[in-house]
Amino acid sequence: MLASWYDPAAKLAAKLIAGFYALTNSYGLSLALVGVVVIVLLTPLTLKSTKGMLEMQRLQPEMKKLQTLHRGDRQKLNEEMMKLYQEHKVNPLASCLPLLAQMPVFLLMFRVIRGLANRVGGGGFVPKYVAANSEIYKALAASGKVNGVQAGPAKMLSFGLDLSQSPAAVMRVDFAKGLVYALLIIFLGFLYWWQQRQIASRQINPTMSAQQQKLMQYLPVFFAVFQLFLPTALVIYYISQTILRIAQQGYITKRFYKGDDSLGKQAAAAGAHARELAQADKADKAKKPSTGTTPAKSTERRGPTSRANPGTKQPGAKQPGVKQTGIKQSGPTNHRQQPGRPSAPGKPSTNRPAAGSRHPKPNKK
Repeated sequence: MLASWYDPAAKLAAKLIAGFYALTNSYGLSLALVGVVVIVLLTPLTLKSTKGMLEMQRLQPEMKKLQTLHRGDRQKLNEEMMKLYQEHKVNPLASCLPLLAQMPVFLLMFRVIRGLANRVGGGGFVPKYVAANSEIYKALAASGKVNGVQAGPAKMLSFGLDLSQSPAAVMRVDFAKGLVYALLIIFLGFLYWWQQRQIASRQINPTMSAQQQKLMQYLPVFFAVFQLFLPTALVIYYISQTILRIAQQGYITKRFYKGDDSLGKQAAAAGAHARELAQADKADKAKKPSTGTTPAKSTERRGPTSRANPGTKQPGAKQPGVKQTGIKQSGPTNHRQQPGRPSAPGKPSTNRPAAGSRHPKPNKK
């Protein structure tokens, strides 16, 4: 199923590259122009995604209130959310679907450009997806050949660089020559950083910490490092695209963030308000008493010396083992006979050691 749409799309993209090569007779220029065309075609999706993201962020305070109000009823929450979207004419998928649609295009162009420098057995080029009667196919297939025989390494030369080689591969063979390729990677990383700096300067997400903002700003730079191991043709393609994306972000800033009543400024203010509501809700939860179960009270009877030092007698306390006669005792005097002492003549001993007492049990005779 994947090949059913991939092959025709790949051939269409390769035909576009072949058409630009016929006009410019340059691999580098043809790839750069293709990058420009792809960005122009994807610009409407990018603008729609940006607008949808800002509209969703503008509704964050209302969404937070609904989440607090219907915290225990998910079905009711979903119903109220849909009513909110319909009332404000907002599509929650409008911010992500356009971005997802760009991913197949990225993968498609990646494979098509790599297919131009396809080699068979380490010899000459056998380009993929390009028509055999196109000028770019003939030029690549004839590279390094003399009278139809492969006499040298096939190269995809443009601007004095072999676009079929990766910068890392060139630097392994000739480090000094590879520095020129490395400069392209550095330039690409700078363009990625500048583009992300444009986005971060708008500060549309006040909930993001400073560390997260720095990470998002420098993360694309690490993507440029991976280009060291990919054909330089892809680096040329990405450079042209990134330059156009920088211009695109400038237009987005002017369209959505110009003025205090712009959609971007409203979304930023709504995001800050939503964060305040979240913090207030969290504080309210902390103030409420815990609704958890408390441990059951122990039904075990404690002895009179449970909180006193051993051997200390508590006035008026009931002693275990002593039968209460109902006569009110006056004073702390204890008339119990100490364990181990003989009882009065003719009376059986009823004395028992108190619970927890350390006195030894009386010997039974």
